[in-house]
Amino acid sequence: MEVHNVTADAETFTCNAYLATGERTTLVDAGAWGPVVDAIRDHTDDLDAVVLTHQHGDHVQQLDRVLDAFDAELYAYAEHPRRDHALEDGDELLVGDETCEVIYTPGHADDHVSLVSGQSLFSGDVVVHDDGAFEGGSFGRTDRPGQSREREIESIKEILDRMPDGVEGMYSGHGGVFHGDVRSIVEKALERAERREPKYPDE
Repeated sequence: MEVHNVTADAETFTCNAYLATGERTTLVDAGAWGPVVDAIRDHTDDLDAVVLTHQHGDHVQQLDRVLDAFDAELYAYAEHPRRDHALEDGDELLVGDETCEVIYTPGHADDHVSLVSGQSLFSGDVVVHDDGAFEGGSFGRTDRPGQSREREIESIKEILDRMPDGVEGMYSGHGGVFHGDVRSIVEKALERAERREPKYPDE
């Protein structure tokens, strides 16, 4: 399975939107970058599904444009007027060529889910590799209304409990893609989250 960050060239704030090509070509998050449809078409003419990790603006701003351009089904945990399929914890979903388990991972957002297969982790904003605050394992911010560090910690633990050994690709909502020992990155993110210190102390 090939995974392309189709918002990598964005000059405005957006999440990473990942196009996984293969048996079921899938976009994980739509991002907030205007040319995202053209970036998708650089890799494929067909898009089977869009999966949302959560519905913060930087992940869904271009969703209508993507859905209008492609006859794709929308998967989301929370209600959305264009949702075709409701995601639930424990569901299995084909992303590209990999069967992923849906893990409900609230904390950064009440509707947050992560996707994990035997090879890959699509972690949204719960766990990232690098984000300007930390390198080599960080976690989504939890200092805004409706967010919870305690729920975030439990979600990271849930990923560790349910992620198979050998996962080597981590595709997070922000920062860079990581290839290597994904478990070590998630463990470092948990360690930092459990300190319960402000992630951005100056804000």
